[in-house]
Amino acid sequence: MKLLDKKNCIYLLDKNNFDFPSLEMMNDDLVAVGGDFHASRILNAYKNGIFPWFIDEYNHIHWYSPKKRMVLYPNEFKISKSLKRTINNKKFIIKSNEKFQDVMKNCASIKRKNEDDTWIDDNFIIAYTNLFKLGYAFSIECYLDDKLVGGLYGLLINNIFCGESMFSKESNSSKVAFYHLCNQASKNGIKLIDCQVHNDHLASLGAKEINREEYFKILYN
Repeated sequence: MKLLDKKNCIYLLDKNNFDFPSLEMMNDDLVAVGGDFHASRILNAYKNGIFPWFIDEYNHIHWYSPKKRMVLYPNEFKISKSLKRTINNKKFIIKSNEKFQDVMKNCASIKRKNEDDTWIDDNFIIAYTNLFKLGYAFSIECYLDDKLVGGLYGLLINNIFCGESMFSKESNSSKVAFYHLCNQASKNGIKLIDCQVHNDHLASLGAKEINREEYFKILYN
């Protein structure tokens, strides 16, 4: 690795190895640029508390490890009255890993508030579909009348589910998928759901921010 920005400790990744900055080498949220989407590189990133977020105009991947990490402990998921009614009514059918790539494509195409574009381009879809085929990436899918109307996807690393994105085409469908993720996490010993960065939607479901050092302690224990 080559140090690009001394003040913020941002590194240029080597092409021929998959090393990432350690916690002690990090300063800002953005910790590295460059590299590629080789499966071993991506997995090594997550094992070191880092994830790829977007590709810039120079075709450089930007790798992040936020100083404030948004996380959710599975047993702290908050269920509103309306969501509880939806779950009890069994309006949606929940499946896992049936249409992983379709979930990603929907996450990429869904319109979101305060966002003009998506970071999930074809490079991300190909890379994470490959991780799915290798058994590292997973999806929770929400169906209505046999149509995929909501869901989420992410990676399982060291008993942490690293959530990447979710989408909803029907009211509460992504929340129902998230509820089932938390249930599965609790039953299977997953200790934490990594939501990466703060947003109000995740906070309403019980997610909270912890500092980067605390996240690394959980990741490595």
